[in-house]
Order: sequence, then C-alpha cells, then structure tokens
Amino acid sequence: MQDSQHCNERKYSCRSQETKVWYEGYKPLLFSLAYQLTGSVTDAEDAVQDVFLKLYERHEGDAIQLANMQYPKAYLCKMVTNRCHDLMRSARKKREQYYGQWLPEPADLEAIPSYEEAEQKEMLSYAVLVMLEKLSPPERVVFVLREAFGFEYAAVAAILDKNEVNCRKMYSRAKAKMGLINEPAANDAESGLPEQLRKEAVSESWIKQLLFCLQQGKAEQTAALLSQDVELISDGGGQVTAALHPIVSRDYVLRFLTGIIRKAATDTNLVVNNNLAIRYLNGQPSVIFQSNGKIDTAAMLHMEDGLLKRIYLIRNPQKLNKVGL
Repeated sequence: MQDSQHCNERKYSCRSQETKVWYEGYKPLLFSLAYQLTGSVTDAEDAVQDVFLKLYERHEGDAIQLANMQYPKAYLCKMVTNRCHDLMRSARKKREQYYGQWLPEPADLEAIPSYEEAEQKEMLSYAVLVMLEKLSPPERVVFVLREAFGFEYAAVAAILDKNEVNCRKMYSRAKAKMGLINEPAANDAESGLPEQLRKEAVSESWIKQLLFCLQQGKAEQTAALLSQDVELISDGGGQVTAALHPIVSRDYVLRFLTGIIRKAATDTNLVVNNNLAIRYLNGQPSVIFQSNGKIDTAAMLHMEDGLLKRIYLIRNPQKLNKVGL
C-alpha cells in the first residue's frame, strides 16, 4: 500500500515538474498571444492559467506525455487560441453594452516576469490592437498569428481546424476590414502591415517635446506636431469622466489636450513633475498621468508621416490596475 502511494506521489511530482518547465518556458509567448487576441491583460493571464491547469489535469496515465510531444509550441498555442476564442465571443456581447468608447487594456510588459525583448518583438502596436476590434474572432486569430508571430498558413490552419485556403481568405478580409488594403482580393493582401503600424514611430524625445509645448502654452508649435485629421479616443468605462465620442481635427484635439495638461501638470519642469511620467506600455513609450499616488490616465500615441495621428486615453480604472507606477 505504501509502495503504491509512493509511486503515485512520484508520478504526480514528475507530472507537476514537466508542466512547470513548460509553464516557465512558454508563458511569455502564450501571454503575448492571448493578450493580442483578447485585448485584456486580465483575460490573457486567466487564459494561460486555465490552459496549464487543464494540461496538468490531462497529463496522467495514457494521456498526453509532454516530454515526448513533437510540437509543444503549436499544441499550446492551439489550446490558448481555443480558450481565447470563447473569451472573445463573450466579450463582444459585453462591449455592445459598454459605456462610451472601448479601448484595449494597456500591457505593462516590464511588470511581467520573464517577458523579454524577444516577446516584445511579437507584440503588435497599440493602434493595431484597436483596429483588431473590427474583426470576427476567427479573423483576429488568423491576423495575429500571421502578423505578430509569423505563423505559416499550414500552422494557422491546424490551430483553427480549417484549410489553408480559408485562412488566406480570412487574412485578406481582416486586412480589408482594417483598411489596410482596398479590397479583400487585392494583390498586396500578403504584403503585411505598413511599417508605421507595425512599429510606432513615436519616440520618448518626441513625447517630451509635445508635452513641453503643451505645458508652455505654445499653441502653434503644438499644432505643428498634430495631423490635420488627428483623432482622440477616450475610454472611461462609465466610471470616470471621458469623451463619449471620438474627438477629430487638429483644433478640437488641441483644445482638449491643452485642458488636460493644464489640469495635470502644475510644474513647468516636466522632468521633475510628479503628475506626468513617460512609461513603456505595450513595448512603446506612453504618457502616464498620476493623481494622488495613483494612475489616472494612460495615453497611447500613434504617429503617421511624422505627425501625431491618433491619441488613445485609457481612463477606466479597471484597465489601469496592472500598470505599475
């Protein structure tokens, strides 16, 4: 009896150890995948945890043997994708009732253990995450696997249990919905993302210049940094004050930004100002507004042709609780 109990304990110990090795090795990759599929840090963390819990429960007796699996990355990506697919379908219903504009939750990658530069390269820009909301769950899966991770169509098809032809069509439809090509059947459907969308051109020094001009009341210099049709989208989730509709045009956005800066920044020295900070979120520089020791707003910026094209203000407290000060 004791020998049998000892044998079972050793079996569960080995099973736990194998799962732990996989968890530590693949967690950053799987989190990146889950986050870009859901637009939520919380949902992504839950999805990865659920997958490894299920993996642990399955790995017994004649069930799947992790150490002998030939393509563990593909298998885990398929499990995470399936879990996220369920989350995406339920999230779409919730977002239909969302108060005001909905924006993805910003990801503080520096706060995620073992999340390294290699994984950051697989992170699409925040502007692309916003555009992904136009896609159906299967289209989003195909697009993310292709653009962020460079999966071949054969691998994408295996994950989705579809054929390669259908996956190619979904990829083309996805790009068309995002406005990246004019028609789904265009010849450039396989050309990938424009460079401006793949890696945002905004730099930390450029942000400091913008903030300085705003805080000093230099309206003309600030306007020169904005695109003529610049757009500002604010997400308060009905919990804090936020613009219910997008603000469009250089003049309107300039007025809005001037009001924010005057309220948030009381010291003309931006370097030592306690209310403003430049932080890297989603692998790109962003502006953090602080109030009473807490993060009040995260501003994600997107540039095109050297000018500020889109401003995303995340103010919903539930989307900022995982962003470190």
